[in-house]
Formats: sequence, C-alpha cells, structure tokens
Amino acid sequence: MQKIALIFSIFNKLEYTKKGLADIYNCFEAKSSDILPVNIVITDDGSTDGSYEWIKNNYSNLHVLKGDGTLWWSGGINKAAHHAIEHLDSDYILLWNNDVEPEKTYFENLFQLLEENDTNNIICSKIYMKSTNDTIFSMGGNFNPKTGRQRLNGYGIKNNEYYNTPKTADWFPGMGTIIHKKIFDKIGFFDEKKFPQYHGDADFALRAREAGFIITAYPQLIIWNDRSNTGFSNNSTFTAFIKSLYTLKSNFNIYRDIAFYNRHATSFLAYGALINKYFRHIGGYIKWKFLGLFGLRRKRLS
Repeated sequence: MQKIALIFSIFNKLEYTKKGLADIYNCFEAKSSDILPVNIVITDDGSTDGSYEWIKNNYSNLHVLKGDGTLWWSGGINKAAHHAIEHLDSDYILLWNNDVEPEKTYFENLFQLLEENDTNNIICSKIYMKSTNDTIFSMGGNFNPKTGRQRLNGYGIKNNEYYNTPKTADWFPGMGTIIHKKIFDKIGFFDEKKFPQYHGDADFALRAREAGFIITAYPQLIIWNDRSNTGFSNNSTFTAFIKSLYTLKSNFNIYRDIAFYNRHATSFLAYGALINKYFRHIGGYIKWKFLGLFGLRRKRLS
C-alpha cells in the first residue's frame, strides 16, 4: 500500500487547526488517539498561541515540526515534505491547509483515484468556498505563457454539470493536491526563496508541467476552504493599500509577480496581463475609497 503524508503549515490561528484536524479524523470516524491511514505532518512556523503544545497534547500520533517564523508557506511545506519523504518513507505528499474541510468520502475517493492513476499525474481537488457551499473556488488553474492570463478554473461559479467531470490544469492552489515523491526528485521542492508565499504553488506546478507531468482536478475530491483566514486585508486605508504592493502576505506583491512572469512568461505581451492586474487593483482602491464616502463597502467572496 502506498504511504501518504498529509502536510500543512500553520502560524497561530489555533481555532482553525482544532477544527481542521477534527474534520480529518471525522472522515475516518477516528478519535484523536487513533492512527490514521495517512501520516499528518504539520510545520508550526513560530506560533505564539500555544498551537504546538496543543497539537502535541491532543494528537500524540502527529508529527509536528518547529519553524522560527520565517518559513512562510513554501518553507513550511518544504520542511514538512522533506520530513515525510526522508523520515516517514512517504510515497505521496498531500498538500493541505488548517482551514480546509473535506467531504466525508474524500479519502475513500482519493485512495481509489490513486489506484486508477499512475505516478505522473498530480491529482487536485474540487475546492468550494466555505461560506457559499456550492460556489467553486477552484478546479485547478490555467496559465497562458504568451498572454500572461492566469486564472482559477470555475472561480466564483455555482457548481454545474461542466465542473462534474475531471479537468486538466496548468497549476493548482496549495491545498487538496497530491504529488508523488518522484516529482520532487525530478524538479525539486517549492521555491521558498523567490516565492515564499504567493506563486509558490503555481510555480511548482508549471515546472512540473514543463517536466512532462500531468495535472488533473477531480470533482469527487471535494473540500471547502475558508478564505477569510487567508492573505492580507486591504482595509481601505492608504497605508494598507501601499503595503499590499510589497508585503509577502499580499497577492499584489509587485516584486514576486515580476519574478513569476520572468520565469514563466514566453512573450513580452504576457506582461500586459500584469499591468492590467495592477491597473484594476489601483482602480478598485480608488473606486471603493470614493464609494466608501457614501457608506458602500466591497463584498468579498469567501
């Protein structure tokens, strides 16, 4: 039987970790003291809310690694993946988040898919937005290296028949994705230097595609993601807006965006998509700053 390690990285937010672990164990109808068919490896990147101690006290079978607060997503995932492969002899790495809730049959369906697929296939999940239940967040993502267009398949769309069949993808969000260890052997791990937070998942996926591996999202692998726990919030102040352009917590980090396009774009035209992204970001800030004078606020899908 293939050995699977479910891995994720945390920094505080213990309430999410408590629920996230309970949801995983509920899928197996197991207690916290039981040994699961998958190993769980968690990198605690310097939490100050007692996360490390709580996990050790309540889930003694889990593997909890300590970081110093500088790992971010890519570094934390790399630390857990290295441990899973080198010390637990894991065949597959399953990327996860502490704010993910799987459907009851998730792991049953995953084990079946692993039997049906070869190790060249990176398997992705169908991710729904937690607050809406049936609104899709992602079934993988596409990236056009010539036009620079990058998008999540199905984002913001109510579930329909089209998304109930498998979809090939160019990249994946860093949750609900299972990767065979030989892929890490061939292309390396996540680039924690250039992409410590955002783009780490997309960069890895595109490198895997370039190396000949296949990425497929399957509708029977259903998870819900609580996006209110993710990223940097631009709270409409000018200081927050400026910070959104350089903080590692923001998906609008200019330096990281340029580094991503420098690596994966194949045409200067692709940078037009990047210019459009920031035009919309700046325009959106100005628009909602103005509308805020009349008491109107932006609604965010979550």
